[in-house]
Amino acid sequence: MERGKRKSRVGVVVSNKMAKTVVVRVERRIADRKYGKIVRRATKYKAHDENQACKPGDRVRIVETRPISKEKRWRVVETLEKGPEV
Repeated sequence: MERGKRKSRVGVVVSNKMAKTVVVRVERRIADRKYGKIVRRATKYKAHDENQACKPGDRVRIVETRPISKEKRWRVVETLEKGPEV
């Protein structure tokens, strides 16, 4: 296994109410084991946002990193598209 290959995910920012932290919802589509129907499953990750630039609704890319706090193990790398202005 190669070193330095970090996992990355693309998801939507759900919350930015914490200081320098955003909650990112990552959806994946998988086939049901028994019936084969495609179903959507989602996981929420807490990610470090140093500049506090992300707003709810933004699509972002997050990458795996060293533990930053008890639950934060991901970091926002880039904003792919801005969400709708409220």
